Amino acid sequence: MKDYQNITTLGALRASGYQPRSIKDELRANLIRKIQQKETIFPGIFGFDDTVLPDIERAVLSRHNMLLLGLRGQAKTRIARQLLHLLDEYIPVVAGSELNDDPMAPISRFAVDLIDEKGDETPVAWMHRSERYVEKLATPDVSIADLVGDVDPIKAANLRLPYSDERVIHFGLIPRAHRCLFVINELPDLQARIQVALFNVLQEGDMQIRGFKLRLPLDVEFVFTANPEDYTNRGSIITPLKDRIQSQITTHYPTSIEIGRRITEQEANIPAVQREQIRVPDLLKNLIEEVAFSARDSEFVDKKSGVSARLTISAYENLYSTAERRLLRNEEEKTTARITDFWGVVPAITGKVEMVYEGEQEGAHVVALTIIGEALKKLFLQHFPNPTKLKRGQERDPYGVIKSWFAGGNAVDLFVDLSGKKFYQELDQVAGLRKLVESRGIDETEAYTYMELVLHGLSEMEVLSKEFIDNKWQFKDFLTGKIDTGDDDDLGDLFN
Repeated sequence: MKDYQNITTLGALRASGYQPRSIKDELRANLIRKIQQKETIFPGIFGFDDTVLPDIERAVLSRHNMLLLGLRGQAKTRIARQLLHLLDEYIPVVAGSELNDDPMAPISRFAVDLIDEKGDETPVAWMHRSERYVEKLATPDVSIADLVGDVDPIKAANLRLPYSDERVIHFGLIPRAHRCLFVINELPDLQARIQVALFNVLQEGDMQIRGFKLRLPLDVEFVFTANPEDYTNRGSIITPLKDRIQSQITTHYPTSIEIGRRITEQEANIPAVQREQIRVPDLLKNLIEEVAFSARDSEFVDKKSGVSARLTISAYENLYSTAERRLLRNEEEKTTARITDFWGVVPAITGKVEMVYEGEQEGAHVVALTIIGEALKKLFLQHFPNPTKLKRGQERDPYGVIKSWFAGGNAVDLFVDLSGKKFYQELDQVAGLRKLVESRGIDETEAYTYMELVLHGLSEMEVLSKEFIDNKWQFKDFLTGKIDTGDDDDLGDLFN
């Protein structure tokens, strides 16, 4: 209603022609309008256009409560919050009502009594849709009183009312979410006896509190989120409750590098000064996404737990910060991120993956390096021929000159804080390295990034040896590296 500011009484509201409607009808009508007008319904949600979002739209059109089921970091809560934009901008409520009573369809004792007393002069207030979102994280300590309500002895004493009077009730979150969107995150963590309390409101649309005969015909749109892992590890959604949630919608991780990059770049918090001073090549942006894909496929990572999109977001931020730290230490004005900078990305990985027994035995740091190594191998083989599958006598070895240079006892030392000039010098000294990159048609501005990729890729394919020694990544001939292992206390192979 566009003239809501001029309507301040129940009489004026009736004269305006206002007709009450349920929140589910409200969501449905606004979704239909947005679809007809070709509007973007869920901005900033990528990769779900042909899977998750159509299911959500069908659930709204069907007036369903819904359960978003998926592993961590799959935008479940973000989607739930965006449903708020399908609500009317403002709705009328009885002024002073704690249950957001519709003036034309009151449900609380307070609103009914006020309307009986004042009639058309009953004051009307307007509630913005931003106030109609209630979110609760389900934890084992959540009580029925928290969600439904309980008798308030202080209110009973102050009003001098017996406990049998409904006016002494302190309403919980669900009654206060009347005409609102109510989201319960991590539903399986809610104790079974508490889940039972949701039966009536989901099936019958009403709520009973304690021993009162009071029945509240609540109008709530419920959205639940859950992680399938919780079904076996921490709790479960009881079957009768699942049966009462009309639509169960399964979410998923990005299915391509391109979609993953869009999500990461949208969500990462990169200060303007970092963006101005540091250039991150597309190759490294792809590498970050490959790290997430490799982590989800890793034998060391618990697949039931999943690998959140927050891993790539944190890794992207850490990559910028690692390059920035190097820039500041070398007193440079601008720099380009390197694969070597991924040593600073490791902390963003170790805290984001839940490991199986074998992973715990290896250790979080080693697993993180292994995951990065797998991602590097995938990226390397996308741009360069596999050195282990070259046919002898039929094909010239494109790595022959490089291998000969290292076989001559030469090594490349890439210190983590190496200045730009010295970094380029280290790569330029490798015979045949630049020529190999140029032969693949790679742009000159990206040459050093791909030259570095070749070294890492060859080490992952066990053509070269790679070790972390004294704050540097050292590349040597593989056989030489095996014979001369250096200090046993070194961190070992970077990505092996």
